[in-house]
Amino acid sequence: MPKFSMTETPRETLWGAPQTATQLLPGIWEVHTASHGGMILSDERQAAMPAALRLDSTSYEEDVDWALVVLGFAAEFAGLPTKGFDLLVQNARASVRAWHPDRYAAHTGEAVETSDSPILRRRQALTDMIGKYVVVSASGDWADWVPQGQVGVVARRVARVDALGHAHYEGDSIHGLVDKDAYDSSRIVNGFDEIGAVRIAAGGPATKEVVL
Repeated sequence: MPKFSMTETPRETLWGAPQTATQLLPGIWEVHTASHGGMILSDERQAAMPAALRLDSTSYEEDVDWALVVLGFAAEFAGLPTKGFDLLVQNARASVRAWHPDRYAAHTGEAVETSDSPILRRRQALTDMIGKYVVVSASGDWADWVPQGQVGVVARRVARVDALGHAHYEGDSIHGLVDKDAYDSSRIVNGFDEIGAVRIAAGGPATKEVVL
């Protein structure tokens, strides 16, 4: 196993000045700021990250990307004497599998089923809607342009879907109305035609819309 050098405490991060900073392994800092946090790698560590898991930046935010670092150096983390790091490695593996499925598959050689990853589920749902209109924002009947018992929707046509499951749109938006019972904000994708929306003239002010 290669040896890595200890490094100085980071003074600045992408998320502001660190309030706490702990060097978990030589060249791997866990930092927390007033607004966010994550892991920061030394240049040496960044170069040693497995290619499939390495980001362009040496900063790996705390919500999801931290798991790339832990999985990348799993043997070292699991070997730490402090209790709980073996569980951290397990959690990192599960997190990368769910939220970075392509990176996980490339790194481990293990395929990720669509049902096991929110990213893959959203990517598939949107890919199925390419060329069709999907709802991008909605307003309840509290809005002055939406009749009682209905939902006003704004939809865009899906042009393509990126690796993270984000839709890219083309053309102008359209407006429509749909029965409240037919609209489900928890659904991955609400297709304009699929939910039975009826097209209306564009009249809903943007300030009245709730972006989904």
